[in-house]
Amino acid sequence: MLHTYLTTTWHLRYPIIGAPMAYVGRGRLARAVSQAGGLGMIGIGSTESVDFLAREAAVARGTDQGRFGIGMHAWAIERRPDLLDAAIEARPFLISISFGSPAPYVERLHQHGIVLATQVNTRSEAMQAVQAGVDLIVVQGTEAGGHVTGQVSTLPLLQSVLDAVQVPVLVAGGIASPRGVAAALAAGAQGVWVGTALLASPECENTEQARARVVQAQETDTILTRAFDVAQGLAWPPRYPGRALRNRFTDQWHSHIDALPQASQARQELAEAIASKNYDLAYIYAGEAVGLVTRQQSAGDVIRHLGDGAERLLRERSALLLEGHEASREG
Repeated sequence: MLHTYLTTTWHLRYPIIGAPMAYVGRGRLARAVSQAGGLGMIGIGSTESVDFLAREAAVARGTDQGRFGIGMHAWAIERRPDLLDAAIEARPFLISISFGSPAPYVERLHQHGIVLATQVNTRSEAMQAVQAGVDLIVVQGTEAGGHVTGQVSTLPLLQSVLDAVQVPVLVAGGIASPRGVAAALAAGAQGVWVGTALLASPECENTEQARARVVQAQETDTILTRAFDVAQGLAWPPRYPGRALRNRFTDQWHSHIDALPQASQARQELAEAIASKNYDLAYIYAGEAVGLVTRQQSAGDVIRHLGDGAERLLRERSALLLEGHEASREG
């Protein structure tokens, strides 16, 4: 068994957290990840209701009172404090507050016995979060799917943050195989935070067509863009673009973002495409690791494959590397 903070202190079978993916990562996916031995999370977007949150939390918890987490946006909580109230009332094990400072919420969450995580995109953000009292840092590189910020990829950011903070650090961005999990753990991370790896799982609240597109996509088929948010009139701050699969909409509008608010026909076409699940125009948020997702499989199978595969790789590689070193010294 892998021994990290997540397995020894949280008693997870695998040091794997399912990333909170708004609109596609709901209670069913969170429960499947937790039942497989990781920790599943519900993603809550800025437009969702308190009733929706409570309903999905009940699904994630199940009748056996299983553990789960909830992921939220700091900028959205500022506009919708009722969402944080509902999240606390749902009694999750973990709440993640990212895309803005988590500092105003640390004391309140700790009073309710809830672990607080935050995604960071720079070394300075990580240090500020630790000073604020956050329990868990999630290093998010620009490879990650969905909304990101910053300009640094996962591996250099991980190294920088591990040298700067003492709290447990997880890795997000570019991890969708046992090799990625093993690399993160070998570097010193306490676990991984995976979303794209789960996009082809039937427990995900997407569609068969979306899952097929994910399976067919290559690692070069994503783009970091604001086109979908601007076209839909969403309130995401401009500094948080989203990584999605490229399609005809991004090909046409990614370089013309400023013109989108007045492009009523394009916006209408996108709305119709989203409603009809036409992914030639509609978005599928996914990270660069999408090229590693080559078949549809259950969320539980994904988590077990990642965890067991990483353990096997670490045992084999550490034995080869260290035994080889000792043999060369003796020779």
